[in-house]
Amino acid sequence: MKLSRIISGAQTGVDRAALDVALEVGIPCGGWVPQGRLDECGIIPPQYSNLQETDSPQPELRTELNVRDADATLILSHGPLRGGSQYTAEKAVELGRPHLHVDMATISHAEAVAQILAWLAEIKPTVLNIAGPRHSVDPTIYAHAKTILKAVLLQLNSAITA
Repeated sequence: MKLSRIISGAQTGVDRAALDVALEVGIPCGGWVPQGRLDECGIIPPQYSNLQETDSPQPELRTELNVRDADATLILSHGPLRGGSQYTAEKAVELGRPHLHVDMATISHAEAVAQILAWLAEIKPTVLNIAGPRHSVDPTIYAHAKTILKAVLLQLNSAITA
């Protein structure tokens, strides 16, 4: 299984961790973002160049388009889904797209990586949407999500080249 692209809404937190890891390991990335390239801190930084703006500043449209354009959606959190993360899961169900929620507060790092790898091996997406809480909702989510996503993507890459 080979991921050809990772997409996210480029919000602070999990979305940004996904883009940063994709850039680090050399997987193409992008996704839909609100009109004006807005995140909770202002304008999404220019190093995230492969993003498409929606025609609305509302984040719900960005979420729906990213779920629609992906083969599957991975949602990472610390605790139950709420807010935009819950909306992402609901959109995945509504659009008939596979999704996995990993509550990183309830399992170890190794268990999270194993769970995600098993799920990816089962559904074999080529385009993966990655979502979760923003920094203001969970200030530790970026670092935790980045560590887990990097382990997942490095293992996927090593499995492909082996």
